[in-house]
Amino acid sequence: MSAEEKQVVNRRVLSGMRPTGKLHIGHYVGALQNWTRLQNDYDCFFFVADWHALTTDYADTSRVKGNILEMAFDWLAAGLDPEKATIFIQSHVPQHAELHLLLSMMTPLGWLERVPTYKEQRENLKEKDLGTYGFLGYPVLMTSDILMYQAGFVPVGADQVAHVEITREIARRFNQFYWLDGERRYTLDRTLAEEKRVWVFPEPQPLLTPAAKLPGTDGRKMSKSYGNSILLSDPEVEVRKKLKTMVTDPARIRRTDAGNPDICPVGDLHKIFSSAEKMAEVREGCTTAGIGCIQCKGWVADNIVTVLNPIQERRRKYEENPKLAWDILEAGSARARVAADATLVEVRESMRMSLGYPAPEKSAE
Repeated sequence: MSAEEKQVVNRRVLSGMRPTGKLHIGHYVGALQNWTRLQNDYDCFFFVADWHALTTDYADTSRVKGNILEMAFDWLAAGLDPEKATIFIQSHVPQHAELHLLLSMMTPLGWLERVPTYKEQRENLKEKDLGTYGFLGYPVLMTSDILMYQAGFVPVGADQVAHVEITREIARRFNQFYWLDGERRYTLDRTLAEEKRVWVFPEPQPLLTPAAKLPGTDGRKMSKSYGNSILLSDPEVEVRKKLKTMVTDPARIRRTDAGNPDICPVGDLHKIFSSAEKMAEVREGCTTAGIGCIQCKGWVADNIVTVLNPIQERRRKYEENPKLAWDILEAGSARARVAADATLVEVRESMRMSLGYPAPEKSAE
């Protein structure tokens, strides 16, 4: 691939999610809504990170395939379009494993141990045995996912920039050791002039996604593991039932007490799902005790249901015929394998490990 072609590839975006089953509205505002916009302007690759799921949940894989389908239903229902983006399953592109192996040979151990989430997750998931090679090395697998498609951008929140930085460091380290010759593909002559080098991997840039503060019904970050989430597939009656129990401004004990929507979890939902006019009405009513919390919750429920209704309508098509979603994933995986093969050809050639009988080294002239 020429330098000019690599510049085109740099319009490529790579992102993925672990298959945890049905998604909640936090996934929608935090990722899916942005992905549906990106697919119109970038060459997008979105993948189901089923191997990544094994880094913490390797002991029971019985629900992985079912979770993949449920998540695919939500992706497609939210607006991901297989005609605009490549949507695939990580484990259906085995080239990821080869690149992971090659990169792991040159990634310093200290780089992995300093990743912020390494100690954090081991502390938070004490009930699980995370003293495994796979868990320590998951940033290398993540790097392989990104570099496999020579992606120029990775959409992340500000708190995840460190994850992209280790990918950039590993790409830079690889490029220091190995490169292609723009004229002769690769060479045994490691004194090749700098201007003739063609790096295999671009260093991906974080594509910052605005981080919306989306609390769950108990006020903590929305998470299915906390049991505080509103699913994209929840029917209207369930959405309203969950919101009725949602915690509010702790200082507002009585109906006549004034509140503050800036410290109220329901207020945070309004900031995401309500119009500016409705938010102004909420602020006026809350701070003057002109409205009660039940009414305020009802307003935000109206707006959330308005967002969810078309998503759920599209989801029903895939629920009724799951093979439609599976076929999209399989077709996307086939396209991803083609792109992955092209990258691995360059990787192997740059490392002088290309397949086939070695050709004689050509003259520099």
